[in-house]
Amino acid sequence: MSLMSEHVWMDGNFVPFDQAKVPVMTHTLHYGYGAFEGIRAYERSDGSSHIFRLEEHIERLFESAHILGLVIPFAQSEINQACVEVLKKNKFKSGYLRPLVYLGSEAMGLGALNNTVHVAIVSWQWGAYLGDEGLKNGIRAKISSFNRSHVNVNMVKGKICGQYVNSVIAKREALKAGYQEAIMLDTQGFVSECTGENLFMVKKGVIHTAPYGSSILGGITRNTLIQIAESLGYEVKERLFTRDELYTADEIFLCGTAAEVTPVKEVDDRQVGTGEPGQACRQIAEKFFAVVKGDDPEYPHWRMDYTLD
Repeated sequence: MSLMSEHVWMDGNFVPFDQAKVPVMTHTLHYGYGAFEGIRAYERSDGSSHIFRLEEHIERLFESAHILGLVIPFAQSEINQACVEVLKKNKFKSGYLRPLVYLGSEAMGLGALNNTVHVAIVSWQWGAYLGDEGLKNGIRAKISSFNRSHVNVNMVKGKICGQYVNSVIAKREALKAGYQEAIMLDTQGFVSECTGENLFMVKKGVIHTAPYGSSILGGITRNTLIQIAESLGYEVKERLFTRDELYTADEIFLCGTAAEVTPVKEVDDRQVGTGEPGQACRQIAEKFFAVVKGDDPEYPHWRMDYTLD
């Protein structure tokens, strides 16, 4: 994987990748007070390209900024179009987009109120976030020793830069212990989400996931899979559940823009179900990838098509 591209969009203009720089005194670099999104563009089986649920991602970006009290100096429609242009400018028929809202370098300190709000959009080629093997056969996960932040400690519905320190320390702990991902509990001990993915658990044919009002990020891929699962005839329950329910689950799978649909084969050294991706995960993943990569015509409103010039 290379993070390189030819062009970066910064505050309305394209600049070469190696010139897309910010001052070392940039406020967000020091304090994490900013917001971002992760968005995928896919090339479909017929050679066409589309950005998946772009408008919903940019709407969440603006909501995250609003939660922080930041006013983005562009309209949502302008950021939508800029995302399309970034992919076209870099000649990416598929790729990953990262819009970032950050504060400038006019002042330092926690109480700096008048720093300029900037927006940058970068793109790169990113494969399976948890690895091709994990995507196909499942990953090993562990319950983190770090909790997902309480709903009144951080604004958990915002995709806010600094809040991801919580995820980074949990992820690093899991990787150093030999696992691919960490599952985070909330401060009451209920299963919340992973470091960058929402989590689904299947028991006796019913799919369970933590409720939107809990300490989870309202994942756009999560919303996608709920709709797909229900269209396939599955019952989806949003409720609180515990780690020992995970130990006895028939299936567990994760989802996110980066992770897409990734099965979990083991939690805390305990095999999940048969140790292989289960029926629900397989069916939902098959439908998801048929929609985003294949020739499935359903959900056309999720796709913003574009062509390279």
